[in-house]
Amino acid sequence: MKHFHYTAPESVSEVSRILQSENAVLEAGGTDLLGVLKEHLLPTYPDKVVSMRNVPGLRFIRKEADGLHIGAMTTLDEIASSPVVKEGWNALADAAYSVASPNIRTHATIGGNICQDIRCWYYRYPNSVGGRINCARKEGHLCSAMMGENRYHSIFGAAKVCQTPCTMECPAHTDISAYMEMIREGNIDGAARVILEVNPMPAITSRVCAHFCMEGCNRSTYDESLNVGSVERFLGDHILEHSDEYMKAPEQENGKKIAIVGSGPAGLTTAYYLRQSGYSVTVYERQKEPGGCLTYAIPAYRLPKDIVKKFISALEAMGIVFRCSTHVGEDITLEEIYRQHDSVMLDTGTWKRPLIGLAGEEMTRFGLEFLIDVNSYILDKPGSKVVVVGGGNVAMDVAITARRLGSESVKMVCLESREGMPANQEEIDRALEEQVEIINGWGPKAILKDGEGKVRGIQFKSCPRVLDDTGRFNPVYDEDNVMELDADIILMAIGQRADLSFLDGAYKVETERGRIKAAEGNSTSVPGIFAGGDVTTGPATVVKAVAAGKATALSINQYCGGPELEVEKVEKARPRKALATFDSVCHTCRQAQKQQLLPPEERAMDKEDMAGLTAPEAKAEAARCFNCGCLAVNPSDIANMLLTYDAIIRTSQRTLTAAQLLAADTKVSKVLRKGEVVLELIVPPVAPGTVAKYDKYRTRKSIDFAILAIASLYTVENGVITDARITMGAVAPVPMRATKAEQYLIGKKPDAETAAKAAELALEGAIPLERNAYKIDMAKVMIRRSLEL
Repeated sequence: MKHFHYTAPESVSEVSRILQSENAVLEAGGTDLLGVLKEHLLPTYPDKVVSMRNVPGLRFIRKEADGLHIGAMTTLDEIASSPVVKEGWNALADAAYSVASPNIRTHATIGGNICQDIRCWYYRYPNSVGGRINCARKEGHLCSAMMGENRYHSIFGAAKVCQTPCTMECPAHTDISAYMEMIREGNIDGAARVILEVNPMPAITSRVCAHFCMEGCNRSTYDESLNVGSVERFLGDHILEHSDEYMKAPEQENGKKIAIVGSGPAGLTTAYYLRQSGYSVTVYERQKEPGGCLTYAIPAYRLPKDIVKKFISALEAMGIVFRCSTHVGEDITLEEIYRQHDSVMLDTGTWKRPLIGLAGEEMTRFGLEFLIDVNSYILDKPGSKVVVVGGGNVAMDVAITARRLGSESVKMVCLESREGMPANQEEIDRALEEQVEIINGWGPKAILKDGEGKVRGIQFKSCPRVLDDTGRFNPVYDEDNVMELDADIILMAIGQRADLSFLDGAYKVETERGRIKAAEGNSTSVPGIFAGGDVTTGPATVVKAVAAGKATALSINQYCGGPELEVEKVEKARPRKALATFDSVCHTCRQAQKQQLLPPEERAMDKEDMAGLTAPEAKAEAARCFNCGCLAVNPSDIANMLLTYDAIIRTSQRTLTAAQLLAADTKVSKVLRKGEVVLELIVPPVAPGTVAKYDKYRTRKSIDFAILAIASLYTVENGVITDARITMGAVAPVPMRATKAEQYLIGKKPDAETAAKAAELALEGAIPLERNAYKIDMAKVMIRRSLEL
């Protein structure tokens, strides 16, 4: 056991002070805490253990006018044997007696029992499989019980104890598991609105995103990652089809005017969230059509242009004004725009060609310019023998586009190995299917000319290593190992630069390494001018630009002194379920729903390669989502009974109901404030004609952990039930009241038919795992038995 300092203060105030100011943990009876520390269950240790045993006045049992009062340091054995408890609150005595062995009951306190941590084989007993398991409740993000040993785990869903990895990996932090849950419930509208909280263009990002979320998906630990991109596309297309419902103009104008220079994904996102909240938004765009890279850089076979146009039209319907063919810096200066508006956002992208000092470089063509021409309907074959230099997604788009325009030979050459290429695997596979030859491990050395001074090919030098020992880009070349390729055109796709000429004289907006320097919140060195997207980061993904756009909208609103944006209000107002649910099929459905890809011979420049999922397919894929959370169960028998008795808990700072303290969160320590200490429990008196019971199933009587527990209380008057309370223990991460069953029982006679119906209602909505379905039938039996009054 790791060394820690032990202290036993003699007052509650001193205990609170230490807990507030130091890295300390509270110890009541020690029966649970010592095991946690000894077995190295948690990734971090306290520096100090603060014992309550010397604090006077916390160990008592007494009956008062308002009920039974029990001090937090009273032992379970004292409660189990107390005549006072047995006389008026016998079920609480039974619950205390049911805990573990006499030895443990002698030391365990009621305060410690209700505050103990969750119970799970993976959490508590990791050494039996060779070492501590870093589960979601520690520093990890995976609950192994979902697909592993789960016979003792929750049958009512999981507790969200950490951010799910899909959401963590998504640059926009989309609550993916939340919208998957809504799709499973048939709530497409709700799912769409969850995405719109962070991303106004899911129909676009789903088609072009790198889908970092899928790389982080916990399903990939067992089989195939959830096909998040396909489900997102289904929702995105639904939003566009009903844009008048989802992208409405604000009901009120707020009188503030915002200018956005550039209409890439970051700028459009900022425009959407600000307009939604009543800002007047004008977007200045240099090209003939808005959309930036969405319109001009991404080929139509990946992102159909009608999708972009529909989105732009929806923004226009909201009242956003687009001034296209307006070159800021020439047609209008940034100073003029700044004077006419309350704030300005810069999203001018990276459209300039970088020069790398290659001999003959002036004879090559910039790959991005080639894509712009193609997206402007200049569909000429670039050449017969094409060499594309680069290995990213832009290079892939360039190579595939050249092939589809009729080039007989297209070779792509890049520095990286096949495994290290920055392009998405999906794009690499598509290029190979279309007979693009990919040559890895070479960097350009010189352009080769024929006798007439025209391009005849390109010479490369070997690149055995791209990254140095620290992981930084620092390629090493072998100048003597060269390769020559014949070509009549060289398309360079190895980077893009920002054109910052429009900043000349513009209040000295600070730049850094050829980009606009953006601080926290995407503010620039000039108050009121913000910047986001590629112009601040260099070329990045569309979804990263979307995330930057929302962050900029929030910052502009704060700068303008506005109230919360509408999106912030919606985010806060969205109801969150106490427990995360999932479909039982998620345990067995191993294969993802796949989108249909056109065969190579049917692919074209103006036809989308990939089909979308149908509504049933999207729902089937959403059913594969684990809705990742913790499936461990609450271990406290006392908590179950206190919840049933509607007890009150008095702390050093306030008074809480049993439900507030014991059923609001899976860790009581999270409900308690820093330095807050449980002092006393007050159990109200029961009405005449009341029968309370505690029933528990466990494998061995010497083991305190309940496989299943039912705490019940029924009041019967004139042969009918007037009050019913049922708490199920070890069926969920928190003690769970069977509210439907309780409501049904009021006014009913406690007979076999009533008991059977109540049992069915109590277990309604249960979601068994692969090995714990037995708990459902067992709980029904125990509930029926509790009604044998």
